[in-house]
Amino acid sequence: MTDLSTLYDAILSGDHKTARSLAQTALDENTDPKSIVDKYMIPAMDEAGRRFEANVFYVPELLIAARAMKAAMELIRPKLLENHVEPAGRVVVGTVQGDLHDIGKNLVASMLEGGGFEVIDLGVDVSPEQYVAAATEHGANLIALSALLTTTMPGMRAVVDLVKQSPAAGDLKVMIGGAPITQTYADEIGADGFSDNASGAVNEARRLVGVTAA
Repeated sequence: MTDLSTLYDAILSGDHKTARSLAQTALDENTDPKSIVDKYMIPAMDEAGRRFEANVFYVPELLIAARAMKAAMELIRPKLLENHVEPAGRVVVGTVQGDLHDIGKNLVASMLEGGGFEVIDLGVDVSPEQYVAAATEHGANLIALSALLTTTMPGMRAVVDLVKQSPAAGDLKVMIGGAPITQTYADEIGADGFSDNASGAVNEARRLVGVTAA
C-alpha cells in the first residue's frame, strides 16, 4: 500500500502532479476516499494555514498548496459522492455586486475546499438575490462574501439583510472578508463571522457550522 504521508508532503509543498498521482494510486488500491481527505489532505491544508499565520508561508505558497489539493480532490470528489459522504459544510462564495476582484475570493474558496467544505463559487459581481438563491438550491449553511472596493461594501449589508428575511434565517450564516473589511464592520451589519485572511476563514467557517478540524 502507498505511504500516503507523501500525499500530505506533496500538497504542503505544492507538487500538484505528485498529489494527483498519489491520489489516483490510493484510489486504485481501494483506500477509503474519506480517510484520504481526513487523514492527509485536510491536515496538509491546515498546516499550510498555520504556516501562513506564522509568516512562514505567504500567499504564493498558499496558492500552490491549494492547487495541489484541488488536483487530488478532482479525483477523490466523485468517489465521495458515490459513497454519500457529507462535507463539513456547504459554502456559497463570491465577490459582492459591483466588485470584480477575485484573487482573495479564489484563495478563500480553495482553502475552504481544502478544509473539507463543499464550495459553490458564484464568481464576481454577485447580487444578494443570487447568493440566497444558490444557498437555497444547494442546501448551503454558509455564505462567504468578499469585497476589495470600499464602494461595494454596502453589498455585504444587503446580503445579510436578505438572508435575515429569507426562510433560511437562523440556519444560514454569513461570513465576510476582504482588504477593507474589519470586525467592527461585520458587527455593524450583523454578519455572523469575519476573517482577515484565507486561513482564518477556514477556522471561522468551521466555528459557524459547528465542526472541528479532522
